Amino acid sequence: MSATETLLEVKDLEKHFPILGGVLGRTVGYVYAVDGVSFKISRGETMGLVGESGCGKTTVGRCILRLIDPTAGEIRFEGIDIAKIEDKQMAKLRPKMQIVFQDPYASLNPRMTIKDIVGEPMLVNGIARGLELRRRVLELLLTVGLTEDHMNRFPHEFSGGQRQRIGVARALSLNPEFIVLDEPTSSLDVSVQAQMLNMLQDLQKKLALTYLFISHNLSVIKHMSDRIAVMYLGKIVEIASKAELFRSQLHPYTQALFAAIPIPDPEISRERIVLGGDVPSPVNPPSGCRFHPRCLKMTPICKEEEPRLIEIKNDHYVACHSVAA
Repeated sequence: MSATETLLEVKDLEKHFPILGGVLGRTVGYVYAVDGVSFKISRGETMGLVGESGCGKTTVGRCILRLIDPTAGEIRFEGIDIAKIEDKQMAKLRPKMQIVFQDPYASLNPRMTIKDIVGEPMLVNGIARGLELRRRVLELLLTVGLTEDHMNRFPHEFSGGQRQRIGVARALSLNPEFIVLDEPTSSLDVSVQAQMLNMLQDLQKKLALTYLFISHNLSVIKHMSDRIAVMYLGKIVEIASKAELFRSQLHPYTQALFAAIPIPDPEISRERIVLGGDVPSPVNPPSGCRFHPRCLKMTPICKEEEPRLIEIKNDHYVACHSVAA
């Protein structure tokens, strides 16, 4: 998809969570959280992953880092399929791949000081200890806009924005190449969001980082991303560069998402696209195209055959029968 070096390639990724029932706790079904997702991320770029809540975005991020094991598919990081390697091999790669979690309140241990939270990854990996560990923790805190006075405090003494900065410092502690940002600003005030996003962009340039930025907020995705993947009910329905996608949305679901973006000018109106029905359950997804029960352009083939993600324009991929036709 890009002429530059590919850092991460995800191919046909699946994650199905079993549903247990009965006295014996047998598997009676599956939640098809991620069901055949493929994309590439080039070194140094930010891939935005956007979609409604519950579409599988966070599950994709956690599978990529092997925080949860995928059901099937390939996850190639620097050419190594980490979906199939042993835990010992994965442990050697983990420092290169980190995550900033969505909830800055739940992601920090309330019984640990900030020095211990940020320093623990370096201690566990044998990178630093003692005075050297303290020096490196201070350096990381200064990098994310905190001070030496914050080192011996506990998480409850900080605001949400400050806690998320601590989360970023912890993610940076092992000098990673790739970071999953799982809605890192969704719980923050708008002014704090802007500060956090600008800091993440500055860190990306300074440290040559690659991001997977997960969000449901298209304005934030536009600010942060180089390319954008749109996800619906466990599937990628459209991938394009930021400029191309904001200029021309081809999939009906993407068009509906963009039509819902508020316009900050009361004199300008936009035609709203109202989708019928509710999002289907990932336990029993529709046959064919998963969007067809709500799609205004649905044809008989949409009910029967699942569309493939194909290149419609240069570097613009869409999974839709009506567009492909």
